Amino acid sequence: MPVDPVTDLAAEVHAAASGLVEGDVAPPALERPPKAELGDYSTNAAMMLTRSLGQQPREIAEQLGQVLSERLGDQLDRVEVAGPGFLNLFMSDAWYAGVVAAVAGAEDYGRGAQYARVNVEFVSANPTGPITVASARHAAYGDSLARVLELAGNDVEREYYVNDFGTQIQRFGESLSARARGQEPPEDGYQGEYVTELAARVDGAADMAPEELGRRGVELMLEEIEATLGRFGVHMDKYARESATHDADAVQAAIAQLREAGHIYEQDGATWLRTTTFGDDKDRVLVRSTGEVTYFAADIPYHWTKHERGYGLSILVVGADHHGYQSRVAAAWEAMGGDPAGFEVVIMQLVNLLEGGVRAQMSKRAGAIVALDDLLDDIGVDATRWYLLQRSHETAIDLDLELARRQSQDNPVYYAQYAHARIASILRKAGDDRVAAALAADVAASAEQLHPSARALVKRLAAFPGEVLHAADRRAPHRMTTYVTELAQDFSAFYRDCKVVGAAEEGGDEDLRIALSEVTRRTIERSLALLGVSAPDAM
Repeated sequence: MPVDPVTDLAAEVHAAASGLVEGDVAPPALERPPKAELGDYSTNAAMMLTRSLGQQPREIAEQLGQVLSERLGDQLDRVEVAGPGFLNLFMSDAWYAGVVAAVAGAEDYGRGAQYARVNVEFVSANPTGPITVASARHAAYGDSLARVLELAGNDVEREYYVNDFGTQIQRFGESLSARARGQEPPEDGYQGEYVTELAARVDGAADMAPEELGRRGVELMLEEIEATLGRFGVHMDKYARESATHDADAVQAAIAQLREAGHIYEQDGATWLRTTTFGDDKDRVLVRSTGEVTYFAADIPYHWTKHERGYGLSILVVGADHHGYQSRVAAAWEAMGGDPAGFEVVIMQLVNLLEGGVRAQMSKRAGAIVALDDLLDDIGVDATRWYLLQRSHETAIDLDLELARRQSQDNPVYYAQYAHARIASILRKAGDDRVAAALAADVAASAEQLHPSARALVKRLAAFPGEVLHAADRRAPHRMTTYVTELAQDFSAFYRDCKVVGAAEEGGDEDLRIALSEVTRRTIERSLALLGVSAPDAM
């Protein structure tokens, strides 16, 4: 069973509320009040029961408090009725110690009970150039979202769609061919020193047909892309190819299926999909009057393979220039017979690099391209991932390079990592045997009267499973940057107020404090891992 102290407490409140009426009631809210003097947790359960019981909410809250006191026993210190009928719960030191014990004994704290087979397609940058900083944000987001979804209990596959078909590959081949012959690429071709370097890696490139050279260039570029992603801590489970979709005649098969379902019509010599039936602002062309198949037409059977592969949920991460694409691809999914709830499109906003408050250009080898490898060389993997993840995907990011380089607690990633290293140092001072003994001790039976900062730290730890669930459900891995920062702050306050090694000198329970420090270290490490950021033991 997953360890989740807050959910367990919410279940007790729900059971107590249900016991006051005949039958079950909807689960009431359980929240942390804005001020500590208002209790540890607060519930609106009494106000939800007014219609069923025909009483004033404050009267019901008094009854609910009595029932909860009986159910929770020494886990609950007291209750207070507040405002129009909120019930504020003040948990006892015994409850807090029990939370520490439960978390210390959990092998996989934060693991949820969700289950779905989930496909997350992200990055999918054209294989005609290096991974850029814009695509790096997609990589950090998609990978971190996959990690969060996995911890929430889901079976997740990471997928990259390789656009290796069409005119762009022809232009890429022509650009490589020109560079191999010492000439300038076509005006609509690919620029940058990387094109010259790539052409030099292909034996006989100057004499090779552009189509063949383009295909060879794609393979070499994919090797570089995969290496860069690996350096960034991102592993793709599957690389799906657009060319394979065309080779298998899947596009024509999908059009035939849509035609049979009545969603296709011909107009002006072109073949159209009636996406307006499913909420799009206009219908979309699948085959132009010239007979050319559109990119959108090829995307339809590709995305539909995700349904055929048995995923309960497919999440597609795309760039800020894909707002129109979002509605059309969702419409096509539904037209093919897919459940609308089984397909999501997440739109990422832009990222800007700032150097001294001015937008920066970093790459010396790729023209106007700002390559991820250059950024990693400058500020490292941990800072890059943190800064690309610290804001919602719906918000543009200004990445301050000067701050990211800074080895001080002004730098938020350094601050979180330093907290982990500090705890590791404290536990080294205690020694492995002493830490193991503390974790094996019955800290739930501790008689220590906990300092308010210790209680705040335990409450933050207790919130971790809920934070993971919220991050997964809202597709918001950035929440973990806020959580781990607040957890580090809470530990700093705890350590300021409470001695850990040698706690008995001030009347404290050393077993409890060592166990609390260790579970905090583990939770910081796990939170950072969800972001793809390392947790060093020393700094």
